[in-house]
Amino acid sequence: MVMAQRYFSLSDKTALITGAASGIGKCIAQIFAESGASVWIADVNSKKGEETEQAIRSQNGKAKFVYCDVTQSESIRPAVDQILKEESRIDILVNNAGIGFVGNLLQTPEKEFERLMDVNVKGVFLMTHAVLPSMLARKNGNIINMASIAALIAIKDRFAYCAAKGAVLMMTKSIAMDYVDQGIRCNCICPARIHTPFVDEYLEKNYPDTKDMMFSQLSAYQPLGRMGKPEEVACLALYLASDEASFHTGDAFPIAGGTLMG
Repeated sequence: MVMAQRYFSLSDKTALITGAASGIGKCIAQIFAESGASVWIADVNSKKGEETEQAIRSQNGKAKFVYCDVTQSESIRPAVDQILKEESRIDILVNNAGIGFVGNLLQTPEKEFERLMDVNVKGVFLMTHAVLPSMLARKNGNIINMASIAALIAIKDRFAYCAAKGAVLMMTKSIAMDYVDQGIRCNCICPARIHTPFVDEYLEKNYPDTKDMMFSQLSAYQPLGRMGKPEEVACLALYLASDEASFHTGDAFPIAGGTLMG
């Protein structure tokens, strides 16, 4: 009897995932580990990062937390050096760390705009700048950036977020074009609203008396009538990280619940 081939295996691969202590990043780390990867959880939240590490290890997965502030090169360099020392290579980089802000242009303070650009744009630049040389040395590397449907369409009252994620989309395409002949692939994921702890915290903070109604409104924005699940985004990331996606580079993958149909 011929056994069926196992698809989407990350066996013997090392993955570095930023913002992996919670939310989408945590799910990506868990699913990558289940698929055989040695996962490095990079985050500024040491407590949650270590909890994610232990949760993966309890399921016999390979995981390790490393403190990393994606806005600071002096924080990134030691983290990347540690991984390369222990693993000898980074096969997959997932630039997932990101933050949001609600407001139109006039409602966006300069400090909030700079904060979004620091984490969502500069963070992708600095992390990739630190990891890419080791990938080029091996002529093999896979970079996945977390963009948003806000990179593809304008979303009301998300001025800074749209600007930041639009930059992520074009950085993705630029990296893919510049290094396509050197063994590097770079793609991005463009989710619509995903139900993460961030959503619950946002509603509790801003709409404590009407959070159920607001949750329903946010869910209804997607034609499918619900928000996406972090696991659904993580499964798309798994595909892009796998050899089965080897014909993709410079591509943007919406996971949008029908939002982009029109």
